Amino acid sequence: MRDDMAKIMLTEEQLHDKVCELGAQISRDYEGKNLLLVSVLKGSVLFMADLMRAISIPASVDFMSVSSYGSGTKTSGVVKIIKDLDIPLEGYDLLIVEDILDSGKTLEYIIEMLEARNPRSIKICTLLDKPDRRQVDISPDYSGFVIPDEFVVGYGLDYAEKYRNLPYIGVLKPEVYTD
Repeated sequence: MRDDMAKIMLTEEQLHDKVCELGAQISRDYEGKNLLLVSVLKGSVLFMADLMRAISIPASVDFMSVSSYGSGTKTSGVVKIIKDLDIPLEGYDLLIVEDILDSGKTLEYIIEMLEARNPRSIKICTLLDKPDRRQVDISPDYSGFVIPDEFVVGYGLDYAEKYRNLPYIGVLKPEVYTD
């Protein structure tokens, strides 16, 4: 898999340090609140696991799975809910945990859907923020790294369900995902 990378963008150590920093900030900001971490599967699973261990206050967790990509590299714009949340949201302070925020279309849809369920608040925590690809007016409340418009994989991010298990974030060589 390493041979498919043009370069390593973020090392294991950089990811670990940033997750610890985010966990400490979230712990301070949500002290005394009813925090519910909502992981958007599958991409955020590694980030979510590490982030929840870095948070030092009580927090509930739930998972949802949505799809807007299929096996391509660009969002289709059509969001499909594959697995919805199990917990009723009323009274919770939601923190949506995402692997990457790029076009923002999927997250905009998710937030609109979750707002209708009357949580106390909704905020966004993304590991990677790719503002050059933004198509809607949305920005994260917590962001690990702002990255350029390159196709990245690893640490949960995939291309055609591959590369999620890499411990770092790498830039995929274009010949791997183009015909």
